[in-house]
Amino acid sequence: MQNILFFGDSLTAGYGLGSAATESFPALLAQKIKAENLPYQVINAGVSGDTTTGGLARLNYWLNQPIAVFVLELGINDILRGVPPHTIAKNLQAIIDQVKVRYPQAKLALLGMEIPEFLAGATAIAFSAIYHKLAESNQMAFVPFLLEGVSGRKHLNLWDRIHPSAAGYQIVAELVWPVLRKIL
Repeated sequence: MQNILFFGDSLTAGYGLGSAATESFPALLAQKIKAENLPYQVINAGVSGDTTTGGLARLNYWLNQPIAVFVLELGINDILRGVPPHTIAKNLQAIIDQVKVRYPQAKLALLGMEIPEFLAGATAIAFSAIYHKLAESNQMAFVPFLLEGVSGRKHLNLWDRIHPSAAGYQIVAELVWPVLRKIL
């Protein structure tokens, strides 16, 4: 059994769900993997509120076990806290570099984010470009916007209108699955 490490923030952790262990998108993907009898187990290393700096600080702990596939989802909390896009990009690249050094054979996937609608201008453009550039330069499997089809849809989000509901995570899992399945 090989490990797939989902490394991210509350969106990966499954914040606010009745059962993140069964309803988060990594859990839903684990169900798909099991249904296809693929030799992988999913590890959810999502931490609510995490930033790219926090991710860098905790990465070594998670890399102490063999990783066959590394799925990265971080950055939105940084931008909401005013971290400049170039710092976010630098931190994400440092995370990717550490995984590559530790597990050069690991397959990598990046789950992109888009800036919330209430922010605009040059920062929004710079933030959106981070994920495309990182995915391309690191030859990573890529989902351009993790919340495509869910963001802004009241019935697919929790009361905060930021985090997906269980129904929203079903859509997220369907979006991520073809990209993940291709590298498995």
